[in-house]
Amino acid sequence: MELSLLPSKCNKKIGRAMADYQMLADKDRVLVAVSGGVDSLVTAWVLRKWRDKAPIDYHIEAVYVDNGFWTPAHGASPPAERIGRQLERFGLHFFSVEGWKVEGERTCFICARNRRSQLFELARQKGFNKLALGHHKDDLIETFLINALYSGNISTMVPRQDLFEGRLSLIRVLAYLEKSDIIEISRLVDLAPVESYCPIGEDSRRETVRSLLQDICKEVPDARNSIFSALGNVRDGYML
Repeated sequence: MELSLLPSKCNKKIGRAMADYQMLADKDRVLVAVSGGVDSLVTAWVLRKWRDKAPIDYHIEAVYVDNGFWTPAHGASPPAERIGRQLERFGLHFFSVEGWKVEGERTCFICARNRRSQLFELARQKGFNKLALGHHKDDLIETFLINALYSGNISTMVPRQDLFEGRLSLIRVLAYLEKSDIIEISRLVDLAPVESYCPIGEDSRRETVRSLLQDICKEVPDARNSIFSALGNVRDGYML
């Protein structure tokens, strides 16, 4: 599973995103948050293989936060085992942790907030200065639309976000890739997504926005690229 398996277009987009946002530096300690989804698995693969060709050296590990949704009744082996077997094939150190307990009603927002806070704490405890997440171009576009439609603000996730006075940086190395690119990579390097078993399922707002975006793209085929470009082309003088 060499980095040469990356399609040229994907290799260029990843390299450009890393360069544009200075995502990696020599002696970085990178923690990859792996959920079992194809996006985070490909992120882990890319970062592990990228290290072999990069002119810098960085330490990398992957973690899975287990929220306890899986039970033996599901039939398959636990998600952590299936994720670990895949990551260890290409020499990536992997560990799992038990997710923080949720008090009261469980929602997508609360679970996501808890997971993010727990990852921040893990990074602090173990001395990681970079936290890699699997978000991609489509996620950034959808988040922009969710915030505009439901929260009344113009914002999205950014490819690199520095937190805690620069002690930790979130990096999204797939930020310039579309979902179709990631699926193509996963097939080339034989990475299979692992179910989350979440009883709630995906955020309904994101599903609604995704459907709306698909309808828009039927009428305006290049709408995704135009929206993505607009996120970096804000004309302040024409905003309220």
